[in-house]
Formats: sequence, C-alpha cells, structure tokens
Amino acid sequence: MTVQDLVVYVAFPLLTIAVILAFVRLVRGPTLPDRVVALDLIATLMIGIIAIYAIATDEPVLLGLAIVLALISFL
Repeated sequence: MTVQDLVVYVAFPLLTIAVILAFVRLVRGPTLPDRVVALDLIATLMIGIIAIYAIATDEPVLLGLAIVLALISFL
C-alpha cells in the first residue's frame, strides 16, 4: 500500500461524511444564507471527490470535469 492509496482511503470517507453533514445543513438550515453556504460547500466537496477519484483511477480527464464544476459553482 502506497501513501497515495492511504490518502485516497482516508479522504473518500471524510469527504463523504462532510457532504452528508452539509446536506443536513442544507435541509435544516434556519436561514437562506445557511442554505446557500451549504450548497456551495457541497459543490466544493464534490470537486474534491472528483479530483481524488481521478487520482485514484489515474484518469486525468476527470480533472477537467472538476475544473468545469469549479468554474460553474463560482458563478
């Protein structure tokens, strides 16, 4: 097991838990700004998940998808 494999095995569950917690904040957020920040956080976490998946599977094409998602979520 390489260091890269270890990072992937640790990062995926952490990012998944973070997405679940952000989704809970999106649903339960008491105000509209809470929901907007949670939605932005979910988009950012998805970019991280796509990037880590691209690194784990050695598919650099997926990094382009992550960049496009980052540009769209910025707007």
